[in-house]
Amino acid sequence: MTMRVDCRHYQSRTYTNGEAVRKCTLDLAPEAPWRCPADCPRYERKMLDAGWQYGSFVPQNETEAEPAEEMPADIAALLDEAENIVNDAGFDLIAEEERKASRKLFRKKKRKR
Repeated sequence: MTMRVDCRHYQSRTYTNGEAVRKCTLDLAPEAPWRCPADCPRYERKMLDAGWQYGSFVPQNETEAEPAEEMPADIAALLDEAENIVNDAGFDLIAEEERKASRKLFRKKKRKR
């Protein structure tokens, strides 16, 4: 089975460098861009696409081939762990920026006195 392009949660985007990204917007396809889970509980067939402007579609066979080696059975857990690492780094950066902003605000208030 390949990615279900007729699912309302499927999204495809091609960047200016030609690289294409195909994914599930609900993050339920751990083996994207190659396949959706066979029994995905959130599969919903797209009913209509009124008002959208579409560019050219990059067919599956024009993109990177699926890896030949067997994927680990716990690929979803591995990808979730990687996503958590990236999210934690983002939260740390946001917290650091908030600390910097509060220090600037404190110094500014201190000068006004």
